[in-house]
Amino acid sequence: MVNSAGEGRVRLPRSERRAQLLRAAQDVFVSKGYHSTSMDDIAENAGVSKPVLYQHFTSKLELYLALLDGRAAELVGQVRHALDSTEDNKERVNRAMRAYFEFVDAQGEAFRLVFESDQRNDPEVSERVLKMEADCVAAMAETIMGDTHVDKARAELLATGLLGIAEISARKWIASGRAIPKDDAVQLMSTLAWRGISHFPREGEAEHG
Repeated sequence: MVNSAGEGRVRLPRSERRAQLLRAAQDVFVSKGYHSTSMDDIAENAGVSKPVLYQHFTSKLELYLALLDGRAAELVGQVRHALDSTEDNKERVNRAMRAYFEFVDAQGEAFRLVFESDQRNDPEVSERVLKMEADCVAAMAETIMGDTHVDKARAELLATGLLGIAEISARKWIASGRAIPKDDAVQLMSTLAWRGISHFPREGEAEHG
């Protein structure tokens, strides 16, 4: 028997089986939402029995949280890399913006687990999403503080605004059916963001009134 992920009923090493189950679960959660998904659905999509599924994940929530942890870490890593990979601030804004567009454009629409979860009211889910957002903001705020005269509170607010633009515009772009090329969308939004943030004086430069 071959399942929808292209896997047969074969004995896999534990790590490979876990990865297969996560892929199968992601497909179902994205298409049906958390509340409408059952462990039976996930087992069927993975091509395994429910006992096999429960050997790896004791509950639907545990499985969902494992997926959420992976996707959140992925986005935080992409944002940090975008900021650390260049010293040019204009390019940092561009790369941070691109990180969000790449994240929502990834195969499987895993971004919906992070940004559009119907399980967001669950304390464990909410905690993870808020931590992801805080980690992204902290990375951006640290960069802003390191290069401007802005204090921490203002840097965090600016970072929240910049990353909010990135998230909402990227999701709108996906919802529009990718109405314009991704590179154009990234450039459009990063230009908008840069025109705002670039007016703050850099560290060591005199402010002009």
